[in-house]
Amino acid sequence: MRVVERFSADTEGVAQRLRDGMAKGVLSFPLTSFRDDGGLDLESYRAYLTAQVATAPGALFPACGTGEFGALDEDEYRAVVRTAVEAAGGRLPVVAGTGYGWAQALRFARIAEEAGADALLVMPHYLVAAPQDGLVEQLRRIAAGTRLPLIAYQRGQVTFNADGVRRIAEIPGVIGLKDGHSDLDRLQRLTLAAPGGFLFFNGAATAEIQARAYSTVGVPAYSSAVHAFAPEIADAFFAALRDGDDAVTRRLLRDFYVPLVELRDRVPGYAVSLVKAAARLRGLPVGPVRAPLTDPCPGDLADLEQVLDAGLDLVGAPRHRSA
Repeated sequence: MRVVERFSADTEGVAQRLRDGMAKGVLSFPLTSFRDDGGLDLESYRAYLTAQVATAPGALFPACGTGEFGALDEDEYRAVVRTAVEAAGGRLPVVAGTGYGWAQALRFARIAEEAGADALLVMPHYLVAAPQDGLVEQLRRIAAGTRLPLIAYQRGQVTFNADGVRRIAEIPGVIGLKDGHSDLDRLQRLTLAAPGGFLFFNGAATAEIQARAYSTVGVPAYSSAVHAFAPEIADAFFAALRDGDDAVTRRLLRDFYVPLVELRDRVPGYAVSLVKAAARLRGLPVGPVRAPLTDPCPGDLADLEQVLDAGLDLVGAPRHRSA
């Protein structure tokens, strides 16, 4: 019982910090910096994180999908999370990624706990689809083995129904759900089934494209891959959406976000590869992606530069951004 009581107190505090952060800004999913030889570049990563934190996002989510969690070994993961915690300096919550099966997820969870993370994003398990009982048990086992609050992530083969959401919300330490399916009918049912205070996040790829639609079903908070390379654009869109400035929202969608998504859809993995390439175009020290991802070909890179320049011009931001 003592564990549950401690868990509940910590959990509510983290949930409230996330709630406050979601109301004031986008959620930052930072890239992980690698050298040209593929090694982890912690010095560059630290400089890049400092620049991300300076833009005051709602929260920092290191070592998640955009941060190439699946390409990190445990020692690298420890260094990435610890560096993010140091960069945040207690000014915003740090939610580290974890995943694979529950046993492996717990190994990473315990590393994140030791590194000082505030919570965990439980990314989809590997390969196989699973019934609701299994998805619930997966989270139950992870929650039982860590003091950190958990956010479930439904994407790919992970899909919760209303009963599943009710059940995971009853697990001590599970505070929310990030949705990457963009099935708004289903998502509306999930938000209605969840208890008050349960957090929901828009986790669609290039989430700004669907941010208005998600808001209509009660999910205004979203992760922004664009923030990883152009926080000026991401923040301008967030402000326009928050303030009901439809003209600015439509202009950014039409002239930047839609062309970016069309480019993203050309090659599998571009949802991360293009983000890293755009960061490099701005002079940010993030390096290449790791296999199985590939960096953009020269033609796509040239198109990306045009799209990026158009977006920066829309918000009056400089082409180059120093970390």
